[in-house]
Amino acid sequence: MDTRLRVMLKEFIQAKAPLTSTFIANINQVTSRTTRDDIKKLNQHIQLHGAVIQSIKGKGYQLSIQNEDTFHRFLTMEWNEDMDSRKTPNTPEQRVKYIVRRLLFTMDYIKLEQLADEMYISKSTIQNDMKLVRQQLNPFELDIHVKPSHGIKIIGEEIKIRFCMAEFFVDRENHSHADVKTHCEFVTLPDQQMSMIKNIIIQQLDSHQMTLSDIAIHNLFIHIAIAVLRIRDGHPIDFNAAHREEMQDMKDTKAYFVAEKIVEDTEKQLHLSFPKTETTYVALHLLGTKMVGSTNIDSTDIESILDPSIYKLIMLSLEKIEEEMHLGISQDTELMISLGMHLKPAMNRYKYGMNIRNPMLTHIKKNYPLAFQAAVYAGVVIEEKTDITIDENEIGYLALHIGAAMERNKLRKGPKRCLVVCASGMGTAQLIYYKLKSKFEGQMEVVGTTEYYRLRDYPLDDIDLIISSIPIKEDLCIPVIEVNAIIEEEDLQHIQSFISGKKTNLLSQYLHESNIFLNLEASSKQDVLEHMTAHVIENEFVDTDLLDSIYEREKIAPTAFGNLVAIPHPLTPKSDQTFISIATLREPIIWSDKTVQFICLLSVKRNSQEDLQSLYETLGKIIDRPSIIQKLVKAKDKNAFIEIIEQV
Repeated sequence: MDTRLRVMLKEFIQAKAPLTSTFIANINQVTSRTTRDDIKKLNQHIQLHGAVIQSIKGKGYQLSIQNEDTFHRFLTMEWNEDMDSRKTPNTPEQRVKYIVRRLLFTMDYIKLEQLADEMYISKSTIQNDMKLVRQQLNPFELDIHVKPSHGIKIIGEEIKIRFCMAEFFVDRENHSHADVKTHCEFVTLPDQQMSMIKNIIIQQLDSHQMTLSDIAIHNLFIHIAIAVLRIRDGHPIDFNAAHREEMQDMKDTKAYFVAEKIVEDTEKQLHLSFPKTETTYVALHLLGTKMVGSTNIDSTDIESILDPSIYKLIMLSLEKIEEEMHLGISQDTELMISLGMHLKPAMNRYKYGMNIRNPMLTHIKKNYPLAFQAAVYAGVVIEEKTDITIDENEIGYLALHIGAAMERNKLRKGPKRCLVVCASGMGTAQLIYYKLKSKFEGQMEVVGTTEYYRLRDYPLDDIDLIISSIPIKEDLCIPVIEVNAIIEEEDLQHIQSFISGKKTNLLSQYLHESNIFLNLEASSKQDVLEHMTAHVIENEFVDTDLLDSIYEREKIAPTAFGNLVAIPHPLTPKSDQTFISIATLREPIIWSDKTVQFICLLSVKRNSQEDLQSLYETLGKIIDRPSIIQKLVKAKDKNAFIEIIEQV
């Protein structure tokens, strides 16, 4: 199967509802007519292997698996063929990866004509691709050297070349990091030797009681494999003078001792001689990995266990998160320890310019957006207080620790504490009081009642919710649910939804009809964001620097999540109220490296005390369901659009 058919099949496998030809056309960037032809071709492929694409009138197309075993064998076969087909790249992104890998793992001059022939493209096409190639090399401080009559090659510091090779060694989105066979097609190291290197690492770590995460072991394995390739090609590591004194100090560490043993075993098994600097290079990777250990440590011991500068950095980061998002995790001891365990090796990595790959990044951004945003704030603090730059791979790891703390916080919370406000007299207040106590026993604690005029004097620090029989216009920084003086079933359902974390009519609370733009014509991310922000600024929703703050956030980590969705938002709050603005596009655009046609601009108000978890969960459901995106993108009427969203 060709690339388009594989993309289609992947979408059908993941879809929970029928997909329209328009949706698939937008994913593949072709016409609906071409997509219908592609569906026929796909059917021809899979009908003999236990599955079929069915046409469902008025809804689209859906995958029907009739024989699980047969279809699974077919997918396995297609995966293997797909691995082979990747050797001939089709898209600009694939071509850029191919060129970078080809240059890195050859490290000799290659003519553009030769590269063009290998990819079956014209010389002018590859000349355009070279601009993108240079962009990929810039973060590693590498460049392209052009030599007349010889071609081009990558030049730069050896350690930077290796870090770049590690980044391009595997395709993060399409390979399993646990499989030693996931090296790219230009690596000539035999699979037997690759397995040997990995076994050496694991044996030495075990014998010296040093425990690393699976991902850390795999990253170390990749770097040692690359070191073997480079040494054989006559390119040993050579640290610059600025780092040599620091490298000397490293020789007294356990990491260096274990690195020596790994190098010794590798030399014996592969019949290769490593220069001494290579042992330091391996030790550097051991220092740059997180040691797995217990976090059951008393809070009084945290400062004595963690490096003082790391501890201070963690506390400042948690203060910033609490200030901006009010997650209630700033005193979580386990979070402090886990962040400390992560940040210390992270500082080592950045000190020496080492890169780290996060194979879970896409899933973290998609499934834990609130934790990821909190991690962005932590990253901002770390960048402000140190000389290092935190990229989205690192932010993803920080988000995992923060997400775990958020889940712990949910478990620790007891019943919601509620205050009743009533202006109809004590009799009515008591009626509401006892009705709530009987209905929500164990779920909600009704701590008392008060008249509206006394509310300003009532201590609200430990109150989670106010239930009032009269409108309350003041912003109390606490959720208020307005009910009838004689509580009805609808009131009880509304309260139950709040307690269980489900907001009724949630998005309509933040999404106004004037902030919906359907079928918008735009050719770029910049066009869309300028249009949307100009509108909300004109209507006095936000500060005039909203767009600049959104671009700041995009620089840290793009907010495109796949499935045609992007959720841009400012780095810091820029509005006096929380609101959402949504745009659908007539034609999809490229947003960083993903195709986007549904844009949801989210702005959270300054000093917000709102519980937005359920809002993020609703947005997460939209991201995860192609059928919903299809309906929203096709909607021509705002009322119909809002109806579709509320059904989520």
